[in-house]
Amino acid sequence: MRSDVHRTIDAVWRIESARVIAGLARIVGDVGAAEDLAQDALLAALQQWPESGIPANPGAWLMAAGKNRAIDRIRRDVRLQRKHQELAVDLEPDHESAIDRLDEAIDDPVGDDLLRLVFTACHPVLSTEARIALTLRLLGGLSTEEIARAFLVPVPTIAQRIVRAKRTLGEAHVPFEVPRGDELAARLSTVLDVIYLIFNEGYTATAGSDWTRPTLCEEALRLGRILSGLAPAEPEVHGLVALMEIQASRLRARLGPSGEPILLMDQNRGRWDQLLIGRGFAALERVETLGGTFGPYALQAAIAACHARARTAEETDWTRIAALYDALSQLMPSPIVQLNRAVALAMAFGPATGLELVDELITESALADYHLLPAVRGDLLHRLGRFQEAGAEFARAASLTRNARERDLLLERAAAASKYSRQ
Repeated sequence: MRSDVHRTIDAVWRIESARVIAGLARIVGDVGAAEDLAQDALLAALQQWPESGIPANPGAWLMAAGKNRAIDRIRRDVRLQRKHQELAVDLEPDHESAIDRLDEAIDDPVGDDLLRLVFTACHPVLSTEARIALTLRLLGGLSTEEIARAFLVPVPTIAQRIVRAKRTLGEAHVPFEVPRGDELAARLSTVLDVIYLIFNEGYTATAGSDWTRPTLCEEALRLGRILSGLAPAEPEVHGLVALMEIQASRLRARLGPSGEPILLMDQNRGRWDQLLIGRGFAALERVETLGGTFGPYALQAAIAACHARARTAEETDWTRIAALYDALSQLMPSPIVQLNRAVALAMAFGPATGLELVDELITESALADYHLLPAVRGDLLHRLGRFQEAGAEFARAASLTRNARERDLLLERAAAASKYSRQ
């Protein structure tokens, strides 16, 4: 019975923790302090709920418990400040005002607080790794151990990142607010990038023995859906959600019975999740309804939609995909976009066309250790019947990847190409 209650508490915490932390952070003005208060509330729940039962509104219970602890902290600070005679006659009004603001925080719409928390956790003053860890901790409700396990990083490393991130935010006096004007657009891009980085690590793990980590995809999707509700007029938010929904629809089909990778063109499309595809199409329609030029995420979502609409691999509209990659390369020029464009051109107009563009990318320093460059080149060479060269490229790609499943797949392709070359 007690274990059932603890499982329920874990589920409640995963759902409600961001709301509680966000509500408290706006009042205490410090994300680290707000998380400590929320953790105190969680500890109280773990102590009381097994005896008293799960309250009717567990989220409100946690918020109230956090508020009470915040009030206690303010009163304790007030007593300390009185002893040091630092606040003099202005002490009592400030004390009462702080507690009044706590009451207001509970009554105000939580959406505004959540949006503030999103922008705070993804603030550019933090490194990318710190933003990811802090976002998963504060907004995803994941424990330090869960984050470390998901990214195959030692627990102390993740713990240090989180502690340093909160300290950095405090030392930089980052305001707990939603930016405005030009800063909003710049910061929103950072937020979207962090969420998509989390999703991509789940979709194709960079290291380890598993090719996918669905839990990270689920967390990124949840964060994206929350953000789309908090920023309904931002087309790129819906573009990112559309992209993640459609890509997530393929997760079950991307793995074989033993967890081996199954590439896009070989997947059983009957295993694609039609509910997620429908949600992705709906998000893409919202982008179109909002009007304006498609941004990078919306363009990538449109590419994913082309795959989702094709009932078989052979029906894929590669000409349209190539055109969308042309637009994406103009909007967001990068070697990786160009590599993906080369794949689309090869599928639309033949492998020789794609290989010509891939060969231009060989000297790109950004792709020097990127395993997908030789993997793509190997595939195009294989399609052109240049099997020996293809085998060498697949072997090189295998030596560069840190994911065991992907390495096995590339080595199998290298062996198959070598077999063809001997025939």
